[in-house]
Formats: sequence, C-alpha cells, structure tokens
Amino acid sequence: MEAPVSKRPRPPQPEQPRANRSRAVAELLPAIGGAAFRRFGFVQSSIVSRWPDIVGERWANVSAPESLRFPPGEKRDGTLNLLVKGAHAPMMQHITPEIMERVNRFFGYAAVARVQIRQGEIAAREPRRAPPSLKTMPVEMGQGLKGIVDPELRAVLESLAAGVAASTGVPRIS
Repeated sequence: MEAPVSKRPRPPQPEQPRANRSRAVAELLPAIGGAAFRRFGFVQSSIVSRWPDIVGERWANVSAPESLRFPPGEKRDGTLNLLVKGAHAPMMQHITPEIMERVNRFFGYAAVARVQIRQGEIAAREPRRAPPSLKTMPVEMGQGLKGIVDPELRAVLESLAAGVAASTGVPRIS
C-alpha cells in the first residue's frame, strides 16, 4: 500500500517582477527614434524637431539640419551640416557664428565647431498647432496651468485636464 501523501499548503512566495512588462509608448519612442537619428548623424533628435526654436522661424523656413557629426570618440566640436534653400546660402554663411552660438546654447556645451552649408530644396513644413479643446476646462483646473511658459505644453495639459473633467465614471479601454 502506498503511504498517504500529505499535501501541505506551500508558503506564498513573493511575486517575481515580469521580464516582459508592458511599457508606456513614451518610454519606447526615444529608443526607436534615437537609433534612426544616430544612423543619419544626429546624436540628439531634438535638433531636428526644435530647429525653428533654435534658429527662429525666419531661418528655419529656408534651412534644415542634415546631420551633426562629431570626431571619433568625442561629443564636442562637431560639424553641423545644413541644407539651405538656394539664394539664402550666402546670408546663412554670414550668420553662421550666430547659428553655432544658438545650437551650442541649446545643447548647453560647445557641440558645434563648424557649419557646412549645402544648397538644396527644403520641404515645406506645416506650422505646429495644438489641437483645439473640445470642451472648456473648469476654472479651478486652469489656475495651476497659468504659470507654464511653454504654450505647447500648456495646451496639452489643458486638453488633458478638459478630458479628465469631461469623463464620468471609470475609464473604459476598448
């Protein structure tokens, strides 16, 4: 005869962290975009996306950064390659020191030591506009957002606050 096997309850073990946890999209995007931008010579993708903020709308409409290349093993004294619309190239040569200063101020260190200009056609960019809010935001939610200087960030936060105020009950994911 077989001896009865006693079934003792196992003590609860602490839950192991999941290796394949779900991650926010914002957590994944810098890695995806960063690899593509590094392949084309951009160490930091923000120089492309924030070009109008760096050089101003006037010069951003006639120029676009193509690449930012650093000497091997360095992260300073790089060469910024610009694509400039035809007849604007001589003027861009005159303001090259100002462009270098603005880009270096944007990075916070001497990232650019040279600027190379190439003439070509610039793709027309649509001006970035924040989407209009569908519903008005409650006054008490808007008071805390008045101190935010960046208009794009303020518009996004106002839209988020309006969405939160308009929602009822538990959010549903479909």
